[in-house]
Amino acid sequence: MPKGNFFVPEPINEPVLSYAPGTPAREELLAKYKEMYGQKIDAPMFIGDKEVHTDNKIVMTCPHDHQHVLGSFSEGDSSHVTAAIDAALAAKEDWEKMTWENRASIFLKAADLIAGPYRSKINAATMLGQGKNVHQAEIDAACEFIDFLRFNVSFMQELYMQQPISSEGIWNRMEYRALEGFLFAITPFNFTAISGNLPAAPAMLGNTIVWKPSYTQVYSAQVIMEVFKKAGLPDGVINLIYVDGPVAGEVVFNHPDFAGLHFTGSTGVFKSLWKTIGANLDTYKTYPRIVGETGGKDFVVAHKSADAKELATGLVRGAFEFQGQKCSAASRAYIPSNLWEDVKKYMIEDLNSIKMGSPEDPSNFVNAVIDGVAFKKITNYIDQAKSDAEVEIVAGGNYDDSKGWFVSPTVIEAKDPKYRTMCEEIFGPVLTVHIYDKDKFEEILDVVDETSPYALTGAIFSKDRYAVDLATYKLRNAAGNFYINDKPTGAVVGQQPFGGARGSGTNDKAGAMMNLMRWVSARTIKETFVSPTDYRYPFLG
Repeated sequence: MPKGNFFVPEPINEPVLSYAPGTPAREELLAKYKEMYGQKIDAPMFIGDKEVHTDNKIVMTCPHDHQHVLGSFSEGDSSHVTAAIDAALAAKEDWEKMTWENRASIFLKAADLIAGPYRSKINAATMLGQGKNVHQAEIDAACEFIDFLRFNVSFMQELYMQQPISSEGIWNRMEYRALEGFLFAITPFNFTAISGNLPAAPAMLGNTIVWKPSYTQVYSAQVIMEVFKKAGLPDGVINLIYVDGPVAGEVVFNHPDFAGLHFTGSTGVFKSLWKTIGANLDTYKTYPRIVGETGGKDFVVAHKSADAKELATGLVRGAFEFQGQKCSAASRAYIPSNLWEDVKKYMIEDLNSIKMGSPEDPSNFVNAVIDGVAFKKITNYIDQAKSDAEVEIVAGGNYDDSKGWFVSPTVIEAKDPKYRTMCEEIFGPVLTVHIYDKDKFEEILDVVDETSPYALTGAIFSKDRYAVDLATYKLRNAAGNFYINDKPTGAVVGQQPFGGARGSGTNDKAGAMMNLMRWVSARTIKETFVSPTDYRYPFLG
């Protein structure tokens, strides 16, 4: 077996294709979208070396055309969870024993496959199954996923290079072992890249995974597994199951070999899982690692010196891209009294020009929300705002579920900074603004900090550097990702490692080496070259 100090190719962020009219990439993607739209798939689970089908089929439809069937997937039961755990544990020794550069090569190949022959397929799957437009699919399903794979391989090399010093006659070494047992990855509907990264990041370090994606992301999850298989990932390293959450949890969290949870989803579910894991500590062979990124009630606060047009653009993009279905989406804004009329004018102009419809038409900025459950939740907030005297619908407020789950971008003005939609996570295209006295900037910063239990993302717009400095300090615990004169979305792997604290998660920063550190267990090795032969120390003389 060859030995050497290997250095992986230096990662660079994958260039985002424009998909401008007339470009070959646009033609290819829309052709792939049309091809896949006309097909129906029967999506299996992947357990060990088997593609598992069951008689319990769940239909997959398009959010923007909920009568159109993309196919179905096989829902499993507790026996499939047990089989997936067994497969993960069976694959563990050979996978962990494989040299790190060979594991790295698999994920680097997966990145190149997505960048090349699978780019259109994974983007089209995300457009069809998750309702993303061309641009949102490109930056998520292609570019961010590619970045996660390439940068994490580089971070893995960097992690392994972290070694202790050695005294004379001694060689100290640090070995970064995979965790003892299997890991459970639970992934959301809204980011294909996250769904691929949560099982892949710990897997490249030698761990084996049971992966349960959201049921509304299964369509693109199939493409992810296809890519991993094509890249040479051995059977059993990542096992993909479609099982109801409580059913899966009952098996996973009572298994003695459960070693860690990699989670993105709701705060309520994450807290419940943490409690379950804590209650079962005596069951496990080791203390499980728990990493979670959960909800957000993300803010934009503007100083009176801010540029009104820049602010309006940041709010429109930050609140309404991907229909506000980002945990980082701007959902509450604090605008000074001297800017509001201009900001409102610019926002209304923008919203009046925005088109809403199918992702197949790239001129549509807004598409449908993910499903009927989300549609009902979002529209309930809008309906209540329409009837509440203390708030005003400034823009939008319309919705239609006759063909797809369409909700117009909606802006609510709330006199009370603690109004419901200023505080609660909606996860849809609804932005609530509160207008404050332009001379009470410091006071409004306290309101921003105290309003939400979350602390994921936030932004300050200001031309006054003292105001920026003050906000950066006073809001230091209010957001794990903080933006100055920019929207609070769009974190790039390797540039803005992502994650928040408080009710938003453990802040283990996906897209940084610190996330990978959670999936290894270090072993210190001390080797003495000439061992003592006399127990007596000099002080005894």
